[in-house]
Amino acid sequence: MPHRRKVALLIETSNTYARELLHGIRAWLREQKPWNIRLSEQGRGAGLPGWLAGWRGDGIIARVTSRRMASALRDTGLPVVDVAAALPEPVFPRVATDSRAATRLALDHLMERGFRHFAYCGDERFWWSGLREQYFEQQVRATGRTCGLFRLGKPRVTADGEQHELVAWLRELPKPVGILTCYDVCGQQVLEACSEAELAVPEQVAVIGVHNDELLCDLCEPPLTSVIPNARRAGYEAASLLARLMEGERVPVEARLIEPVGVAQRQSTDVVAVNDPKVSAAVRFIRANVDSGIDVSDVLRAVPMSRTLLERRFKSLLGHTPHEHILRTRLARVRAMLVETDLPVALIAERTGFEHTEYLSVAFRRETGLTPSAYRQRHRR
Repeated sequence: MPHRRKVALLIETSNTYARELLHGIRAWLREQKPWNIRLSEQGRGAGLPGWLAGWRGDGIIARVTSRRMASALRDTGLPVVDVAAALPEPVFPRVATDSRAATRLALDHLMERGFRHFAYCGDERFWWSGLREQYFEQQVRATGRTCGLFRLGKPRVTADGEQHELVAWLRELPKPVGILTCYDVCGQQVLEACSEAELAVPEQVAVIGVHNDELLCDLCEPPLTSVIPNARRAGYEAASLLARLMEGERVPVEARLIEPVGVAQRQSTDVVAVNDPKVSAAVRFIRANVDSGIDVSDVLRAVPMSRTLLERRFKSLLGHTPHEHILRTRLARVRAMLVETDLPVALIAERTGFEHTEYLSVAFRRETGLTPSAYRQRHRR
């Protein structure tokens, strides 16, 4: 019988992102050569399992969460692919979420809802949280605005003390404010603090997380909006990389970054944060009817005023025209449908209000640099 590679998956099964990584690895195995898999159920941040010391395998895909863990994995002498972003410099070939793209999606989402004040809540224990803080603050400052910052996980601070500091920070922020949190667990804590501070969500404070852990997001009150990573593609790419390493190919020790899919909007950001009732009503009309092929004239019938005045107010408050807002909203839905469904591009165009598939393709390529089919292939894998 042909020899099957033996591969250990040191990936926790306790959260959606990690399980999606496993789905991506499974997809690669179904397309390529099957492996004999060794997988132990474990939680986030768990150390190396005891069985690894005596295990005779061919390669490892792991969430490398510490230098000590990296050193122990290097001592095995086996090819390793890292699917975490816990260390500043990769020790092994790494596949991880593109944090810069994730923070950009979050900021665009908040700005499209009219927010002019922004903040970031991170966690000092995680290097990738600091990276997201850096990117988000840079992106906010590029708009000419400032970004409030708060970090959880400080040493020698009790849980009660941390929550008290978080509540005080939230009360001091200018309102209304859009807050990006480093991941969904942090988003849940911010929402709890908003409740304790008696701050209305999303009217005063809108909150968005990263990772889109659907169960956790839906358990939040109100349900948490979150950036959707492409963990399945990350798992697929990690398996492909490991296969090359096990064949003896030299692969550079560097990070391969996977762009997120989009934003899963839930109630925590479902607001139009502008002090102009006409613009607010127009935005709500666009969200509700964008799939019907509406244009600016339809918006003006729903919100009677001159086209020039509406465009001036949109540009002043949101930074773009009503036509651009309609197109952005449509294209966001197209991106999600390309990744999450197998519908033909022609049917996606019909369901998102594009009269012609050709117009969808031109507009999509102008925004993303890819055709719809190329975007689907890139992100689905």
